Amino acid sequence: MRTFRMSRTVLGLAAGTAAMTLVMATDACAAVLWDGDAAKGPGVFETVLCPSPGGVSVKNWGDAHGDFFEFLKPAGSERCEAHSVNRPELLRNDATLWFGWGSMTKTGNAQTVFQWKSNGTNDRNQQNYPVIMKVEDSRLKVWYVAPGERWVSIGSAPWAPESWHSVQLGITTSSADAGAAEVWLDGSRIARRTGIRTWDDLGNKPRWGTYGSTVSGVSSTNWIDDPTLGDTRGGVD
Repeated sequence: MRTFRMSRTVLGLAAGTAAMTLVMATDACAAVLWDGDAAKGPGVFETVLCPSPGGVSVKNWGDAHGDFFEFLKPAGSERCEAHSVNRPELLRNDATLWFGWGSMTKTGNAQTVFQWKSNGTNDRNQQNYPVIMKVEDSRLKVWYVAPGERWVSIGSAPWAPESWHSVQLGITTSSADAGAAEVWLDGSRIARRTGIRTWDDLGNKPRWGTYGSTVSGVSSTNWIDDPTLGDTRGGVD
């Protein structure tokens, strides 16, 4: 059972801008909108993108984590990812969404481990992935990717492979430039950006896993524990 900590969230409007600041709301009002408990199996995701002999499977090492997902990307493939949640209607514009999960990678170079991926392709979107996270050089690196594929680093922090980490991502969705994003790692905020576009023409969805052309020649593993979507950070911590 998830333990909630009492905290307070304020959504503030920066003076002279439409940029929203992501901060925490009272946990007593928190709602868990989607629970990706691995005990329910990979069906908690809309679909998985993972070619054989890799795959997404449920593991249990008999410790406090209970069931969790293993994303195994085989050598010769660029990706093993879960594609969105099985309740896509929860993903909407002009909202505050918090995603929380535990993660452990086998190495310090699992490359892309999360994408806030845009729907549509080519001329049907303006941003491929407005928010993206990579485990690279034993660091968790976070970028905002603006229209025109303009990458802006918004934070990073050390990442120890073969250790569990707690990750929370908060997104204020906006199809204009009134959005915001922030990332917390192991209880500390490591990235934050306001006044950004976080909702593309056809919407967005989360992707978890391990992906990237620089790891296509090797096997890569990312274990994901208890992915959750809520309306406050406290609700998904």
